[in-house]
Amino acid sequence: MNHLRANGLDFAYIEQGTGPLVLLLHGFPDTAQTWSHQMSALAAAGYRAVAPYLRGYAPSEIPPDGFYDKATLATDVAALIRALGGGQPAHLVGQDWGAIISYAVLAAFPELVRRSVVMAVPHPAQVAKSMLDAKHIHRSFHWWFFQLPDLPEKALVDNDFAFIDYLWRYWTAPGYEDAAHLRQVKAMLAEPGVLAATLGYYRAMLDPKKWDPRLHEVRQAMDRPIAVPTLALCGSDDLRGELMHDQAPYFCGEYRYQEVAGAGHFLHREKPGEVTQLMLDWLGAP
Repeated sequence: MNHLRANGLDFAYIEQGTGPLVLLLHGFPDTAQTWSHQMSALAAAGYRAVAPYLRGYAPSEIPPDGFYDKATLATDVAALIRALGGGQPAHLVGQDWGAIISYAVLAAFPELVRRSVVMAVPHPAQVAKSMLDAKHIHRSFHWWFFQLPDLPEKALVDNDFAFIDYLWRYWTAPGYEDAAHLRQVKAMLAEPGVLAATLGYYRAMLDPKKWDPRLHEVRQAMDRPIAVPTLALCGSDDLRGELMHDQAPYFCGEYRYQEVAGAGHFLHREKPGEVTQLMLDWLGAP
């Protein structure tokens, strides 16, 4: 485990390999260890694979100011790339919240990214449309549940984090098991202050009062069309594919969408061989 200071916080990260930087961003409920299958392959291909724990996810620092809005998270990633990249742009890969953050970085800080892969979450403009669609509202029930005070924290920890087990079953293809990894996720969420921090991402998503007012310009830049070459991936069993299928108009650079057969939301773990090869093909030679 390594640590560095970026955007005023201490970030923990794991890494493998040497070469051009590939920054891998995890989602919820998850940790940097989610990229275990991809990191070794990237290292073998000649890349330096770095997976940080996002702000508030132990052992990264929980911010004293409590900001978890997208502009803040994108600024974190920009600072990480500057700190780790030696003055060169990085490749950026994100799944779930990692994808949400990646869209923001690609629009607001395009000079920092060479090529990108986003997984399992559509472009924010498509997300906005989905908020009027009953089946997608149901698919994202946790967004609304997590807005409540106190109850989500209690529900998540009850019965050995059975809520986390439910989310993984709900979001993955039938029959997929990832028990050892889920034990790591639960142990991380049990660390003091972490659960409230991770829920802070969702609470900031729907409450502008929780946005850092100093980042207005970043927030405006996040709405720009994305020029960075981007591969969007989604599992064929993930309802999110309906939204990702039609998001090409939000990209003005090279863009491709592909579904991974037999995979759900955590496609990089459910079908690691296929997803890793798609990533390597897209990133190209180091």
